[in-house]
Amino acid sequence: MVKGKTKSESTMDLEENIASMICYIGIWVTGFIFFFLEKKNKTVRFHAMQSILTFLPLTIIGWIFYGLLGVSYETVNYGFGYSGRVPTVSIFWYIGMLINLLMFIIWLILVFKSYKGEKLKLPIVGDIAEKNA
Repeated sequence: MVKGKTKSESTMDLEENIASMICYIGIWVTGFIFFFLEKKNKTVRFHAMQSILTFLPLTIIGWIFYGLLGVSYETVNYGFGYSGRVPTVSIFWYIGMLINLLMFIIWLILVFKSYKGEKLKLPIVGDIAEKNA
């Protein structure tokens, strides 16, 4: 329990800071679970919605850059009539890696801040999450 805080009313029967942290632990998956299961606590619903709005788009964009656009195959001639396809990475693969790194840093910050009972509102998605919590 966070020092100086009391256990809030919650559908999940968890302390507010623990439930808020769990919204981020499983990125957008636990965000969806807590958003639909938590009915009473607006703070937990805020963290769940912010998790969904932050990590779902970043995950999709990361997959597109890292996997779909990032890897291509090049035909290589080994000589003596032998050739094969070799995977190569493009600039998109590196962009995808940067997106994944950014997502990891944001995830770490949000997990620790929510565990400490702090409400860190991200730009743009934080306002949307607050309205829909």
